[in-house]
Formats: sequence, C-alpha cells, structure tokens
Amino acid sequence: MSDFTFAELSPDMILAALEQCGIFPQSGLLALNSYENRVYQFLSDEQKRYVVKFYRPQRWTNEQILEEHAFSQALADAEIPVVAPLAQQGETLHFAGQYRFALFNSVGGRQFELDNLDHLEWMGRFIGRMHKVASSAPFTHRPTMDIESFLNKPRQTLANSSLLPESLHTAFFTILDRVIELTKEQYKPGKLIRLHGDCHAGNILWRDGPMFVDLDDSRMGPAVQDLWMMLNGDRAQQQMQLETLIESYEEFCEFDNKELALMEPLRAMRMVHYMAWLSDRWQDPAFPRAFPWFAEHRYWEQQILALKEQFATLQEPPLSLVPY
Repeated sequence: MSDFTFAELSPDMILAALEQCGIFPQSGLLALNSYENRVYQFLSDEQKRYVVKFYRPQRWTNEQILEEHAFSQALADAEIPVVAPLAQQGETLHFAGQYRFALFNSVGGRQFELDNLDHLEWMGRFIGRMHKVASSAPFTHRPTMDIESFLNKPRQTLANSSLLPESLHTAFFTILDRVIELTKEQYKPGKLIRLHGDCHAGNILWRDGPMFVDLDDSRMGPAVQDLWMMLNGDRAQQQMQLETLIESYEEFCEFDNKELALMEPLRAMRMVHYMAWLSDRWQDPAFPRAFPWFAEHRYWEQQILALKEQFATLQEPPLSLVPY
C-alpha cells in the first residue's frame, strides 16, 4: 500500500510556491474536487483567477508530467479547447520541496450532459479532432493501457488489502478471477494512440461546447477508450449514442470498428483498477473521508454482483455500427 499523504503541503508552502512563480494570491485557496492530486483555485492580486495543481509524489516522473503538458499544448495549438498548463519563467512544471506543481487559468462551465445527443455529437467531433492530433506522434515516457497495469497489479493489490472482508474473499476472488481471465482473452488492442485516458463527464466542462480540464491520466491505448464512457443507459440507448458519437468523430478521424469489441473489456479493466486504486490510497486521509463506503461490507457485496453482471456482459456480442 502507498503510505504517502499530502500532510506536509501546508497553506504557507502553497503560497510560497506560488510567489516563487510571481503569482500573489489575493483570495483564499479554494480546494477543488480532486483526490489523486491537490488542486486549488484562487484569485491573484491582478484579479486573475488561477488553478494550481500539486501532483502526488512518486506517481509520475518529471518526464511523464512534461509529456502530458506537451500533449495539452499541442491540442491547444490545434485550437482544441483544453486547459493547458501556463508557462512561468518559461517552465510549466515547478517545484516546492518534495512537491511538483503546475498552474492553469481557471475556467468556468457547466457539466456535460451524457443523455443529450447534441452534446454527444459535439463530443464526437471534439474527440475526433483530439485523436487526429494524438495520432501524429506517440508518448515515449507515459504508460500504456495494458493488462499488467489494469488487471494483474490491481489484482495483487486487492489480494493484499485488509479492507475486503474475510468472509467475502472466496466469493469475491472467484468472480474477479473469471472476469480477469475473460478480459485478458478479449483485450487485444491494435493501433495505440495518445489518449485523454479518463474521458468521462466529470472531466468535461461545457462552455458553448466541450472543454477538457484534466489530462492527468493520459497514456497510450486504443482510441475507443476515450469514447466508451460517453455511453450510458440500456443497450438500445447506447446503440443510438454510439452511432451519433462515431458519425461526428469520423468527420475528423477514422475509427476502426473492430475496437468496439474492446469496450466491455475496458470497462472491466476500469472496475478492477478503481477498486485497487481506492485500496492503495486508503492511507491518504482524504480517501476515507471521501469514500467511507469503501470499507463497508455492503460495498464489497455490491462489487461481487457488479462483477457477475460484467462477466455476463463480456459474453454478449459487442455493440456494432451495423445492425445485426
């Protein structure tokens, strides 16, 4: 388990870090909704609103963070709406003791509506434009969406976790291992590109169109990873949403229909990885406060049911752009 916390990141340290960049907060620091990192919004003495993100130590290397920054800037240079880090004294990555941080302009907006087909059509074009840029060059430092990172290591983390009730071990790992085995059989990605990596409604602001605000999980993987979380509802609803999404996506970037078979394996990988992530971060005091249900018996019973449902879904035909 990770034993790192942000306990030493005091307000005084944050203010000193900002001042070394020539930014002088006038307001207090408003903590934003982030658990992996620490993110604060504030108003400067020049009446400019900023966001500062302090990266979790030991998660990314400097090279990996800078590669994320360069990707963000490449998207911004292509006039794709994304909040890219600001350069201060010619640098986007800054240092304060053991911490690394980046500055961003603060932007407002409302949440993206998953059940709005007009929004989905716009998102398809947006992601298509993003992937056109993303396909032009690979990451060389950031990781790949692979079996080891999203299934094997998380499975080991869960096996070592004290949070899973002993009475549920057999039931939980029996279905977990079946899901993992079937996912490994089905997850055979072809072309890999640079991805947003965590493309869900919470990472999208709507400001007369979509805007990405966080590329912290950028990595190499199949294009469909940035699309499948746009779908929700029953199979018929998802079918209609998928057709809307891909039709607008292909205005800018070709989509390989074979990748549709990766959607449910990717969902399974996200489920397993998410449980292990919470377990691995549990010693950070922010996590028990934000996710108290994770340590409850009922949560793990629900996960057993969810894994059984996902195992059944993995055995169904994937969604298709061509009617059966």
